[in-house]
Amino acid sequence: MAFTNNVMIVRHKLLASLVALWKENQLIEKIDRIPLEFSPRRSQPVGRCCIHKERAVTKYKLLPLLGWDMTDETDELTPLSEYARKALERRSKIKNNILCVIDEACSSCVQVNYEVSNLCRGCVARSCYMNCPKGAVHFDKKTGQARIDHDTCISCGLCHKSCPYHAIVYIPVPCEEACPVKAISKTEHNIEHINEDKCIYCGKCLNACPFGAIFEISQVFDVLEAIRRGEEVIALPAPSVLGQFKASIDQVYGALKQIGFKDVIEVAEGAMHTTSNEGKELLEKLAEGQKFMTTSCCPSYIELVNKHIPDMKKYVSSTGSPMYYAARIARQKYPNAKIVFIGPCIAKRKEAERDECVDYVLTFEELHPMFQGFGIELEQANPYKVAYESVCEAHGFAQAGGVAGAVKAYLGPKADGIKMLQFSDFNKKNIGVLRAYAKTGKVDAQFIEMMACEGGCVTGPSAYNDPMSGKRQLNQDLLKRTLKYENSNEMYKEEE
Repeated sequence: MAFTNNVMIVRHKLLASLVALWKENQLIEKIDRIPLEFSPRRSQPVGRCCIHKERAVTKYKLLPLLGWDMTDETDELTPLSEYARKALERRSKIKNNILCVIDEACSSCVQVNYEVSNLCRGCVARSCYMNCPKGAVHFDKKTGQARIDHDTCISCGLCHKSCPYHAIVYIPVPCEEACPVKAISKTEHNIEHINEDKCIYCGKCLNACPFGAIFEISQVFDVLEAIRRGEEVIALPAPSVLGQFKASIDQVYGALKQIGFKDVIEVAEGAMHTTSNEGKELLEKLAEGQKFMTTSCCPSYIELVNKHIPDMKKYVSSTGSPMYYAARIARQKYPNAKIVFIGPCIAKRKEAERDECVDYVLTFEELHPMFQGFGIELEQANPYKVAYESVCEAHGFAQAGGVAGAVKAYLGPKADGIKMLQFSDFNKKNIGVLRAYAKTGKVDAQFIEMMACEGGCVTGPSAYNDPMSGKRQLNQDLLKRTLKYENSNEMYKEEE
């Protein structure tokens, strides 16, 4: 992986260490030493005041990796080994939240978003003072320069806008700035809080935090314990797996088998059902006079519609996602198995909560530390070939334009005259455009592909490979696939 920051490296190493201990049946016995090993005596802490603070942060970062969060700590003296023991004994999901904030790590961002720089000329106009609704702007008696009383300031930004010298600068809080739906704000203790009623689980905050204070609630050890108990556990890797690891896809699947998964069923197989059903539904909706239809396979988009753009609901396809159909294929084949979706998406954890056929969700970012903890070298893994070969277009769901392209290929001549549009980044501007579409019903397209991540799922927030390499690797693999709708068996196509 081309790590883009140290936060990612630490997160990866912590999970790999936990998995390695679990494999040797030493997780409970040795987990309490991990904070000490990561911050040994006389080591130089990175971004913290001392190694004791660093050790405390490490301890709390281990909790979500075990499937807990900060609210589960009722006594600060409870050792990590106790949380590990409870994690290994856990038989059902007990956390409702998908993400959590490590309060010990969330401590160094600005409390007020505006500050006066040395560009202040102490001017006579004093527009900053005159426009402040709370009287938070004061002036130094000697220099005449402005200063902001942070106890009074409400971060409205009027001083910033009114300063003729642009001397008052805006200082963003990275996670708040990254969130496109304003789901993150400070508590009374100046710790960031994620509002689950607003969150769409796009994951932008996860990688925006410079202190690594935002974590997913992991299900890694729930999956591993199911394998250890001898249960059938089935892996459902998303199409974007093609752009993640420096090994052949058959070797990646072989590594999953080596971990202990009973079988591997590609979500691309489910994507073929999504394509056919969505294509048929599109033709039906247009025939009924509906102005346009959007895709439904991005769970972050579904959260966005349900929580922020309810007017869009009537335009959303009722077709299930590729995970939905793949899980039912797996359930039919293995009625008593645990079904595990593996992908780059945080929002899939929320979708899985609504799907009785999906038991757990892992991410690609979690998967590689699992390989590492098991001592698996992907390039040396015994290849495993899935039983069913899906068409190239189904694997193309992983990138922007892939869903629309698959539907168009499936429909063939029936798609002539149907204009398609794609959204592949849910930023504040694009969400505003979607609100306008929903309100007016006016859009210059009949079919709109919705993806929360720029470039599509292959660049998701919990992908393992870096975005550029991931997209390049995915496209190289797609070019090698010869089975397409145009030359596939007629069973793939709608009956004439």
